[in-house]
Amino acid sequence: MIATEHTDAINSRILAISEDKIQGFVREPFREIATLSGVREDLVLERIRAMMTAGTIRRVRQTLLATNLAEGALVAWKLPPERIDSAFEYMFRQDPFSGHVVIRSTDSETQGSEYRLWTTVKVPTEFGLQKHTKILLEEVGAEKARIMPAKGIFALGVGHVRRRTMEPGARSENPARMIRTEIVELSDLEWQVLTALKKEFAIDEITPGPWERRAHDAGLPLETFFSVAEALQSRKIIGRFSTFLEHVKPSAGGIRVTRFNGLFHWAVPHGMEERAGSEVGRHEILTHCYWREAGPDFGGVNIMAVAHGTEKQRLLDHKAAIDSHLAARGIPVSYTNVFWGGRSEIKPSEISPIAYREWLGRSGR
Repeated sequence: MIATEHTDAINSRILAISEDKIQGFVREPFREIATLSGVREDLVLERIRAMMTAGTIRRVRQTLLATNLAEGALVAWKLPPERIDSAFEYMFRQDPFSGHVVIRSTDSETQGSEYRLWTTVKVPTEFGLQKHTKILLEEVGAEKARIMPAKGIFALGVGHVRRRTMEPGARSENPARMIRTEIVELSDLEWQVLTALKKEFAIDEITPGPWERRAHDAGLPLETFFSVAEALQSRKIIGRFSTFLEHVKPSAGGIRVTRFNGLFHWAVPHGMEERAGSEVGRHEILTHCYWREAGPDFGGVNIMAVAHGTEKQRLLDHKAAIDSHLAARGIPVSYTNVFWGGRSEIKPSEISPIAYREWLGRSGR
């Protein structure tokens, strides 16, 4: 019987690479996972297929730096308590442009704690993030929405398996480099390749030469497909090739990858956002770190980061280490907090203008 839990020794070696170490577009991604993990390619393929079948891996896909392709933001929603669950369902099931959908809470009543529903939203530029958010606000009966676009990105990865034993305070040798968000215009050919690239992999696509079928489906010669994909990478549009673990729900064997996720907030002085984000983002426990302006409802927060773990106190220890590091670097923090994730669903946000027009037609708008 093939082992399917992430705790299996071979699976852990594979996942430590396949979660977030294959950066950019790679012609043979599974061979690259094999090379970096030291596991034979045929065994890598067998184990990934088995983990997908068991639900340990919830998806395999080429990610994009979608902030460069569509207007995107983290959105906090203030809703009457009786509407939170129905709003969650709408965002998850009926809005293709909402990605992460999470109900969050704080350990005590504080600034912003009345915003319980948090989502990521991406909208093709020609349609407008503000307009789409207004549509959603009316659909779910929200009282207010706070839109927080990313002004800079300092950390973006997953790597739950390799982060399990990470010590609080573990950080890279140098500060994180900030990636600025700039919308890029694409040609029809580039959208054709990008659309084929970003689709989730079916189990029968976990094979050597996985892009051959995608190129065929796109109606393109394989070398043309490769050259366009590599050009897109040079324009900083391609993210990582990744296997995404089911990190919210327990596996078939009852094992959880994580139990808690914390959205960490810091408010730093105006003009110090890039420096502060670079110091926060170098901490290796973080899967995401952004410069976002949260406004007065959230105490002027402008640096946000996310960390996952199996123990709540361990995550608080990680945050305390980051707080201490900021203080040691002479970066004052006027306000900080943690918003804990509860019920959550994650799906890739649609970014295609064609898909948006179809959605408007289905919704009668």
